[in-house]
Amino acid sequence: MEHRTPTFADLPRRVIAGVSVVDTPIVREAQQYARDHSDDFLYNHIMRSWLFGALLLSHNETLSHIIDPEVQAVAILLHDLGLDMDPNSPHVSPDRRFEVDGAIAARSFIRTHRDGEHWEERRVQLVWDAIALHTDNRITRYKEPDVAIVTESIGMETTGPQYGVPEEEYNNVLAEFPPIGIPDSVITYMSWLCEHKPNTTYENIVQGYGDEFVEGYSAKGHRAVDVISGLHPVFK
Repeated sequence: MEHRTPTFADLPRRVIAGVSVVDTPIVREAQQYARDHSDDFLYNHIMRSWLFGALLLSHNETLSHIIDPEVQAVAILLHDLGLDMDPNSPHVSPDRRFEVDGAIAARSFIRTHRDGEHWEERRVQLVWDAIALHTDNRITRYKEPDVAIVTESIGMETTGPQYGVPEEEYNNVLAEFPPIGIPDSVITYMSWLCEHKPNTTYENIVQGYGDEFVEGYSAKGHRAVDVISGLHPVFK
């Protein structure tokens, strides 16, 4: 039988902050998992991103028929597991970028969930890719729509309402899940990465925070230009 991706209209829904969102066990439990592994700042960011993504779908009939809403929801809800600053976090590695840690943690969540264990591997891979790449829309815009929309949903945090999302609906989300502690909390998280696993921060969005806010931090010697400049003479 030919596989048919579930659409927003196929699945049960509930309303949060005036936004209709998909309401399946794996989505509910992903939301709770995010709550369990996030402080208030990070959780509110995650919820805003998810609700912005749902609004994006609700105002775009074409996307609402091609995007897998469970993939979108789970990817957004779990996209920042790699920022879990708990010293005993099961998600954070010493040597992987936080985006990759989050992608691996989300994949594990899906594969051990009673519903997620029945997901086709392609759906799991879409979640992995969406999380691993979510900080670089220069790449995700050329990926599958399910991957690209995750980056765009999260990006509405900084761009404001886009893609036909009315400002009033956008502001309702902000009122329900206010942006607590921006920009200080962002600086705290990014600086923590630079301090605890600097090798994962060079030449990506995190590096600038190390340059500006972390004493003794330096990407010099770790950049591609440094590596190329230091090649053995046989390669020159």
